[in-house]
Amino acid sequence: MSNSIMAQEAGSSPAVIANQRAENQQICRTLGDKFRQSPPAGVMMIGRGTSDHAGVYAKYLFEIGCNVPVFAAAPSVAGVYNATLNLHNFVAIVISQSGKSPDILHQVKLAKAGGAFCIALVNDTHSPLVALVDAVIPLHAGEEKAVAATKSYLSSLSAICQLYAYWKQDDDLKAALLTLPKLMTTAVEASPLLTADKLAGVAHCVVLGRGFGYAIAREIALKLKEVLGIHAEAFSSAEFLHGPVTLVENKLCVLNVSINDESAQVHNKQVEDVIQRGARVVNINLLSSSHPRIQALAIMQRFYLDIEQVAQARGVDPDTPPGLKKVTETV
Repeated sequence: MSNSIMAQEAGSSPAVIANQRAENQQICRTLGDKFRQSPPAGVMMIGRGTSDHAGVYAKYLFEIGCNVPVFAAAPSVAGVYNATLNLHNFVAIVISQSGKSPDILHQVKLAKAGGAFCIALVNDTHSPLVALVDAVIPLHAGEEKAVAATKSYLSSLSAICQLYAYWKQDDDLKAALLTLPKLMTTAVEASPLLTADKLAGVAHCVVLGRGFGYAIAREIALKLKEVLGIHAEAFSSAEFLHGPVTLVENKLCVLNVSINDESAQVHNKQVEDVIQRGARVVNINLLSSSHPRIQALAIMQRFYLDIEQVAQARGVDPDTPPGLKKVTETV
């Protein structure tokens, strides 16, 4: 494995998640009991960048399994317009590595003022965010030094998954979470999905997924931009056919994120349509018989290591993408 900080941090994720599962079992059980006894009317996800993308994974998980509507907060509603929403009987889940971003803190204050029960998924449990919320689910990722988030994103997904498993009382998923560190270790040891030659000459690309595949496609597109400087946009494979598909006439590079779940048949059909229109497709998937709700984590585990290697091959420092810093202060 490379000696970059990004590679080391991404490679540590299986151990991080094994520890997190053990440490967070009781808080997830307690919150799961609470939400079954008093089901929330909805869930608002608060986060920016990578944390926002983790919220998309939560949307699919909670809406499919708990039948509760989930929406992403629009940060400007609080930060620019200073509006307080009526969130009585809502849960607000804020995801933050640092727990320090001023706009996130302000949004949590307004969510709480609006009546929401606020939960923080946070890596720094001594951060200002912790003092604002009703419950904390620690990410237990340890210090993350590389600017491009890896282990904090993966630990956010696993924390969301554990919370859901106890809320839903999904024994199959609880059992699958016990095997997740091993599944991710297998992904670390797997052959690369994305290599420098597959992205040779690529300045623009599209990342397609469906459902949980789309959730991680958002994060894949972000990493292509911030680590490699490639302009990448994520789409649901269904949404891509409603207009943007015209882009493939110019042999556009398309990254296909495929999850072996209920979405596979329709997604694969839509990707085949894109191929027939002339796209050059790179497959980003790991053939797996594992529980469909945790496959996304294994794919991201492998992808983070791959993109770090592509960056090295291109002569780019993956630890310090130009123009970025670890804590972004926005309003």
